[in-house]
Amino acid sequence: MTADPTNRSSLKRFAWLSIAAALTTIVLKAAAYQLTGSVGLLSDAIESLVNLAGAVMALAMLTVAARPADEDHAYGHSKAEYFSSGVEGTLIMVAALAIAVAAVERLLSPKPLDQVGLGLVVSVAASLVNLGVALVLRRKAKEAHSITLEANAQHLMTDVWTSAGVIVGVGAVALTGWIRLDPIVALLVAANIVWTAVRIVRASVLGLMDTALPSGEREAVKRVLHGHTANGVQFHALRTRQSAARRFVSVHVLVPGAWTVNEGHQLLERIEADIRGTLPNASVMTHLESLDDPSSWDDEELDRAG
Repeated sequence: MTADPTNRSSLKRFAWLSIAAALTTIVLKAAAYQLTGSVGLLSDAIESLVNLAGAVMALAMLTVAARPADEDHAYGHSKAEYFSSGVEGTLIMVAALAIAVAAVERLLSPKPLDQVGLGLVVSVAASLVNLGVALVLRRKAKEAHSITLEANAQHLMTDVWTSAGVIVGVGAVALTGWIRLDPIVALLVAANIVWTAVRIVRASVLGLMDTALPSGEREAVKRVLHGHTANGVQFHALRTRQSAARRFVSVHVLVPGAWTVNEGHQLLERIEADIRGTLPNASVMTHLESLDDPSSWDDEELDRAG
């Protein structure tokens, strides 16, 4: 049986896994830097420090998101996950700046590399750790609709590609003897990290801004509603938003004025059940209105007209 995606408490163990991976790779990459003196490998180690900070933040926010709804947070605490991804994206940008500064300094004052072979072996081992954890986090993020784990997985995958680039760069330095290639690779790594950070922060901002559900999911809701438009039934004021794993849908349903309250209520029950069956983890709110009352058409917008 698949675990309930809205149970954020169960996700905390994946944040602990990320923390363990970050600590392991920090040790390995720092050792690789000490062995070689490569600023590229130093940039890799710095990013692992950011991985650790991001994983700790993810653990904290998943703990908050797991709290049940209460009097002050009637819709739950799931939005806490967006803070985690936003902070992680910002930390990634800070890491990119630190890498760029170190790379420029080394570009201006190049230094030869030492023990390249052993350093690269250690770096490859760290990359394999990150790759394995990233794949686990990405699979769980998709299953649980967790932007926190998704951001963490994206960051770790970026770290894997970063490490691959650094390894190629350091290897090229060893083969060609062109030592300025090492800081140049580090600058490219910094640029790639910034791009990842921008995507993570953008996703976080969209969630905090109550962005509507993706167009495909909105169309699925409309198909459900159109399936209930017999006997003159209409709908308007369809609004959607997403908060981490939880989806929210609200709609006004207009029925003939001669209908009884019970008839209208039964229709809304069917509509809500059908929408929940179409969209996992959806909270659906419907409002019943009469087709015969002109005021029913005054509230199609967010703020009631007049």
